Amino acid sequence: METITREYRTGDREVVLDFTADCAEFVAGRGDGLLSVFVPHATAGIAILETGAGSDADLLSALGDLLPADDRWRHRHGSPGHGRSHVMSAMVPPHATVPVLDGRLALGTWQSLCLVDLNLDNAVRTVRFSFLTG
Repeated sequence: METITREYRTGDREVVLDFTADCAEFVAGRGDGLLSVFVPHATAGIAILETGAGSDADLLSALGDLLPADDRWRHRHGSPGHGRSHVMSAMVPPHATVPVLDGRLALGTWQSLCLVDLNLDNAVRTVRFSFLTG
């Protein structure tokens, strides 16, 4: 198994950040196996969804409806609504696994790998990429 980490700047706003190109670059030429991506943060997640056609904004909107950024959360340190980011990672898990065939991601036509971050307090996120073979 080979593993690397990459850092992504998410800034001070809620974001769905498409990092599919980095995943494709990591698996290129590796043959068949599985790509595992993992974000080692309690307040971020990994989603597979269509981007660029509004689905990324829809995801943020849905999470905002389900998890409002207000003072209802018991976990209260940080920016207002910070506790919701801890709950979000139970809905948008911190990991995803994608088949790799002949060194290419076996994603569907409109699927992208995305980092989801609602936490306004951490501007940089780490993602761990691992390639597993039989």
